[in-house]
Amino acid sequence: MGRLDGKAAIVTGGGQGIGRGVARALAREGAAVTIAEINAETGRAVARELEDELGATALFVPTDVLRQADVQGMVDATLDALGRVDILVNNAYVAAPFNRLEHKSGDELLLAYRGGPLHTLWAMQAVFPHMVAQGGGRIINFVSLNGINAHMYSADYNAAKEAIRALTRTAAREWARHNVLVNAIAPAAATPAYVAFAEAAPENAAEMLQQNPMGRMGDPERDIGGVALFLASDDSRYVTGNTLFADGGGHINGVQWVPPLP
Repeated sequence: MGRLDGKAAIVTGGGQGIGRGVARALAREGAAVTIAEINAETGRAVARELEDELGATALFVPTDVLRQADVQGMVDATLDALGRVDILVNNAYVAAPFNRLEHKSGDELLLAYRGGPLHTLWAMQAVFPHMVAQGGGRIINFVSLNGINAHMYSADYNAAKEAIRALTRTAAREWARHNVLVNAIAPAAATPAYVAFAEAAPENAAEMLQQNPMGRMGDPERDIGGVALFLASDDSRYVTGNTLFADGGGHINGVQWVPPLP
């Protein structure tokens, strides 16, 4: 028996990195998983992977989180195919490249908000009535140490991720009476974006790892997925409104990194 047998989950941005790792962790414990992903190739591949390798029920739904209709569509497709939605993982994000604060444009800030807190809100609102009707549910939002530690050159991304934390805490307060529990994860993981950064600036990446108490980046499935699994399961039935730092202790001393100057 898996801890999530009979449960249905949606993972946005599930086609790679942390999203894929979380989807695998949930599927291993019996959840049927919708992979909501803009990249059809990777989205289908992960859905097949869950089915063929883990024996899970999986569904790929093409989803551009910048479009509210797509966000509603991923929920509708999940309900049509799986009959319920118990777990929502808001992992996808869209943001502009690094740039110094004085050069950040209003359009870049708006993109980061549309690519982060706005689609997170849409998804939360879309699943809410169904979770209430089922007697509860779990919402897991991904935030970032970039915002918490005020990392340089990503002010728009930082602000958007901190806005998601505010949404998380507010929803936890308002929806607790419905047994809809809402928490956030601030990860440090070896995502494709991190790998690309480490390859482009190896000395900078090495310096950042030296500041991490555990001295390494997390594995998306084994290190981050397990935290999401805890929040998705009955093990967290009395936990809401929290930010869990799955970062090897990086938040303790405020790990800082300075990307190459844009």
